[in-house]
Amino acid sequence: MNLHLKRIQKTNKSTIGELSIDGKFECYTLEDVERQVKIKGITAIPKGTYKVGISMSNRFKKDLPILFNVPNFEGVRIHSGNVAENTEGCILVGETKALDFIGNSRKAFDKLFAKMKLAKEITLTID
Repeated sequence: MNLHLKRIQKTNKSTIGELSIDGKFECYTLEDVERQVKIKGITAIPKGTYKVGISMSNRFKKDLPILFNVPNFEGVRIHSGNVAENTEGCILVGETKALDFIGNSRKAFDKLFAKMKLAKEITLTID
């Protein structure tokens, strides 16, 4: 499975993107602000291609997607949430978007995660 995250809207509070699976739009994303220098908990992950796995999240106490080998980051997950305060450097997903907000996040995550659990290998490219 090839995920592609295209960042489309940037403000001083968040970064909104579009996530596709094998070239087909899946959902919107919300991340922290892109920065030249990482600030813990409030910086979007660097552009690049990452392997993605599924493992138990200590914070959320359930299985969630995790990105591997993200420079200067640990524990980057894909999960539900609506605003930048919910992310701490992770990628949030939602069905709708507005300024610094994504909506129907749990529904979008459940749909995405069901597809991810069926994949043998997952990569995520961010640009």
